[in-house]
Amino acid sequence: MLQQTVTIKNKLGLHARAAAKLVNTANRFESSVVLNNKGKGADAKSIMGIMMLAASQGTELKLFVEGNDESEAFASVISLIDNRFGEEE
Repeated sequence: MLQQTVTIKNKLGLHARAAAKLVNTANRFESSVVLNNKGKGADAKSIMGIMMLAASQGTELKLFVEGNDESEAFASVISLIDNRFGEEE
């Protein structure tokens, strides 16, 4: 299992468009991808779960990835978050 704390950097946080990009990225992999915000976990393959995290800009989330392709899934999710979900701000 791989894990790391990630910080939501984009101005609007995990709003609908960013959440959809995260779900699409996580669903490309077989591995389990889970985000945790202050003890509240969410399957990154579920748009409703991600939206329920209510992660605004600056929120620190714990990322957990486990499975056969965990390295690739982990790197893809971190890259998406680090690149602000492709948003300018």
